Formats: sequence, C-alpha cells, structure tokens
Amino acid sequence: MEWTFDLSHEGISAKKILRNAPPAKLYEEALKNESGTAISDSGALMVYSGEKTGRSPKDKRIVENPESAKDIWWGDVNIPLDHHTFKINRERAIDYLNTCAQLYVVDGYAGWEPEQRLKVRVICSRAYHALFMHNMLIRPSEKELEQFGRPDFTIYNAGAFPANRYTRGISSKTSVAVSFEDRQLVILGTEYAGEMKKGVFTIMNYLMPKKNIVSMHCSANIGQDKSVSLFFGLSGTGKTTLSADPKRRLIGDDEHCWSDRGIFNIEGGCYAKCINLSPEKEPEIYQAIRFGSVLENVVYDQANRKVDFDSKAITENTRASYPIEYIPQVQIPCVGDHPKNIVFLTCDAFGVLPPVAKLTPEQAMYHFISGYTAKVAGTEMGVTEPQATFSACFGAAFMVWHPTKYAELLSQKMHKFGSQAWLVNTGWSGGGYGKGSRLSLKHTRAIIDAINDGSLTKVETVRDSLFGFEIPTACPGVPGEILNPRNTWQDKELYDSTAKKLAELFKNNFKKFETTSSKKISDAGPV
Repeated sequence: MEWTFDLSHEGISAKKILRNAPPAKLYEEALKNESGTAISDSGALMVYSGEKTGRSPKDKRIVENPESAKDIWWGDVNIPLDHHTFKINRERAIDYLNTCAQLYVVDGYAGWEPEQRLKVRVICSRAYHALFMHNMLIRPSEKELEQFGRPDFTIYNAGAFPANRYTRGISSKTSVAVSFEDRQLVILGTEYAGEMKKGVFTIMNYLMPKKNIVSMHCSANIGQDKSVSLFFGLSGTGKTTLSADPKRRLIGDDEHCWSDRGIFNIEGGCYAKCINLSPEKEPEIYQAIRFGSVLENVVYDQANRKVDFDSKAITENTRASYPIEYIPQVQIPCVGDHPKNIVFLTCDAFGVLPPVAKLTPEQAMYHFISGYTAKVAGTEMGVTEPQATFSACFGAAFMVWHPTKYAELLSQKMHKFGSQAWLVNTGWSGGGYGKGSRLSLKHTRAIIDAINDGSLTKVETVRDSLFGFEIPTACPGVPGEILNPRNTWQDKELYDSTAKKLAELFKNNFKKFETTSSKKISDAGPV
C-alpha cells in the first residue's frame, strides 16, 4: 500500500494520497473527516451523500468527438458536450482536488473475464467514495496492484465542488461527463456514489459492443448443473431478490457482459436497495450488511446505531454497497457458461400480464427493446391509475449505442447458444393496483424454479390472443387458476379493456423503434 502515491502526471499535487487503503483505514478516515458518518450495529459504515441522494441523469454528458460520435445514440439519454467544456470541467475537478489535504486512489478492474477487463482508476476526496469503489470494482491482488501500470480509464470525482452552470453545455451545478477518447470521467456537483458505478457501466456499454460483446443491465446466477439464468428488469421488479437464490450461486446482481466464452460480471460488488429490507424477505442481502459494507442515507437510532430500514426520511433510495463475496452463495470468479434461460421481469400494476409466459426469439427482442414495467399510482393530484414505464433494453439510461445494437447482439447470442426467453410478471393479479393483489414472492420463486429446472418447458401452453405469447397451463407450486390473468378478474370485460389499453401503450412506445427493427420483431408485439 502506498500512502504518498504520485499523481503529478495527472496535474495533482496533494501531498498525502492513500492508494487502495483497506476498509479499516477508510473507516478511520471517514469517521474522522466526514460529517454524518457512523458505524451501524452490524458494523457497516453509514454515510450521507449530501444534497443528491440519487443519480442526476439530466446532467450526464458525453463528449462529441468525431471518432465516437457516429456510434452514439444522441438524444435525451446521451447529451453531447464539446471537448473544450470537458477540459474546463476536468481542470475544475483537478483544481479542487489540489485544495484537499488528502486524497484517495482506488485502482481496480471492471469485468471478470481476464481478456476483457478494464483497468479503472478512481481519484476522490472522500473515504466513503473510496470504500464504495473498493467494493464495486474487482479488487486486484497485491501482485496485480504492483503491476497495474497506466489505467485504461480514470474517474476524477470532485463531487463536493460544483460545476460552473454558465459554462457552455452545462445546465446545473452538477455535471457527470465522459470522454471516450480521453478515457476519462469527471464528476462535479454530486457526492452520490452511484454516479461512479453507473459511469463505469456506461463506459463498458460503449466499449464492449465494439468487440461483439453484449453488455447488459441484468442479474445472473448459476445452478449446480452449471446452467446460467439472466434476469432483466427495471427497479422494483425483483431482479436482485430473485437472483439471490439459496439453491443457486450468484454471478452478479446488476451488470454483465456476454462474450463468446460466456457470461461475466462487470463488478466486484453489489449495490442493493435497502428500503423495507428485512431478514425474512431478503436474508442474503440483510446478512451482507456488515463490516466493510457502505450504507447510504439510512436513518438510524442514535443510541444503539440500529438502522430503520423502513424509513424514507432522507430518501426512498437507501442503498447498501458490499463486496460480492459477502453473499454466501456466490460464484467466484464471477463468470458462467452461456445462459440457458433469459427472464424479463416486469411489475405490471395493470394486472394484465400473466405470472409467466414463454417467448419466441422475436417476442424476446420486442420485449427487450420495450423494457416495460408499470409504477403504481403516485401522490400527485388526479393520478389514480398505474403509470406505464418503458426503458429500452431494461436500462436506457446507461445505453450508449442505439438500443437495437444491444438487441441485435443479444439476438445473435441467443440464437447461437440456444437460450430460451420468458416474461415473468411480479406485479398484480385479479385486477390492477388498488383492486387486485400483488403476486406472491413464493409463487414467483416457484415459477423461477420451474424455469431453471426445465419443467416449465414440458407443460402445455395456451396462446394469448392479444399479446401472442404462450402461457403455461400448469406450474409446480403455483395455483393453476392464477396462471391465466383473465381468469383472476371478476369483471372480464374490464380485463379485456384494460389489456387493450396496455397493448396500445406497447404499440405507441414501439413506434420509435419500427424503422430500426425488423418486421418480424415489430410484428411480435400485441396485435
């Protein structure tokens, strides 16, 4: 370990720089220097991220460079920034870092497949950020650290210092800007650690498809028979919960790549939501919150340091970061064979979609590009119905290429290696939100078990006349009457009209992809 690491070649002149400090040292530094920091009764480091308690997607920018501009899906997700402004931001970050008495460097890897891994360097001013990235990057051995050399990508995290909102191309005091040509990411005006994690994912989402590798916002696990399952899904659909299976080993909970060798995790840790966390519902995650873990923006009892996981007093987006080996059933190294099953998770608050449906390859691409889930009615005046949400590839906020690029790569891999796709609804049955009931986790786990052990491929199915997918007529451990959603509604006419409404939402959303998708994929949606 180096306590006076030299960063003069970066223009950084801080006298004390701690490189890859162990968690115990980072605990000491955070408790000594960072307000709002404490140790929980389970030993985790509790931190406060400041004003920003979540990502700032509207402040993300990508440098518009002739080399990469033709590849990038420009628009609301990928907003262009000129290189001159990027250099101003980088200098502003370096100037701030040079005012700090002490800095932290974390050198680690992104990607568990040795041939594809990226050397990432994080330079930051907070011990909390260093511990977070110590958890989230793949931790090098002492020998690998000695031979680390020049990083492939550098993150300058000066989040405690604001961007200049009067600079061309900058819309607020927050800026998260990446230059693929400079191989640098600059963070200003936000201390939310998740910006670094998703920054690395954005980088991999650009670089991997150039190698014919599909990068994916999904979780993955592996069975005793070495069969791999992938779980795609937006927030709240059960991606992390369902992949943490006591009968299978976890490959990763959020970010993966699929190469011609198989699946590999991008990260060295997990970043789980903590709201309403309990040992009964999610025992693996609950037990992982111990010494070395980071708890962000949680409310706790000042006397006994016990965390109130149900409290939203600071934010609903409370989070825990921990090394992946804190999960008892984990696959190390975090790699696996080509996936046998691909599960698209949706929390359908309309109560229309079945608990499980079998998809054709074309339907799989349609639902992958659509990336559907539905949020329950919010607290705004007049909002009384569920709100449909579509996020291309189940992660549009992090896609750099056009969504059809990732869909084409995924389709090629599925065809080449014979993967079967499923649509699994973790939302409502017997009616929409407020009328029906939420599908039980017990039944959803039974469905996932039947997918993993192959028994669901052997049962009879019926074709849904509107959406076109095949609905199994039986599943071990699941009442047969709930498998066809129409049967669970008392008012069949209301079900039919609600289903047509949802189908129309799918079709309207997909219009923007029709010119870039094949007719077979476009025709695989609702009719």
